[in-house]
Amino acid sequence: MSSYDYASKLELKEAIHASYLLFDNEFQEIDESLKDTRIAEVDKTPAEMIAYQLGWLDLVMSWDRDEREGKTVIMPAPNYKWNRLGELYQAFYKTYSHHSLYELRNMLKLAEQTGLDWVDTLSHEELFTQGIHKWTGTNPNWPMARWIHINSVAPFKTFRAKIRKWKKYNVQH
Repeated sequence: MSSYDYASKLELKEAIHASYLLFDNEFQEIDESLKDTRIAEVDKTPAEMIAYQLGWLDLVMSWDRDEREGKTVIMPAPNYKWNRLGELYQAFYKTYSHHSLYELRNMLKLAEQTGLDWVDTLSHEELFTQGIHKWTGTNPNWPMARWIHINSVAPFKTFRAKIRKWKKYNVQH
């Protein structure tokens, strides 16, 4: 069983929420004045980590929404290609750059709850059976639950490690 194989919708939601809470908790003691501080050891600033999450959570839900509305789903996003994701990330950072860390955290809290509410609307088949929705592609290893996992649980965990490294560096220097 891989890290993205969940037995149920509830298990997926619990993984999302638990990883979100751990990630968000890391930002409690970060001073607002440091939100855009970059260090060589970590590839994103604290604000960029949250912006990345906000961007991807919105995109995944938009793919499903677009398909349900009969629109052509453009992945990863209009005017962006999978082999040039750095440009998409820069767009996320720019979109959210004018927000304070406090505002970004509140936006992420809302986005996480919106994501959990969205997962609630999906059937077990939609989540765990490949091919129910066209946007999930034709790879039998990528049902919707995996797309959700790699754009929520996985980066929450990855960025938690990065923000911890960032905090350790900023405390020592």
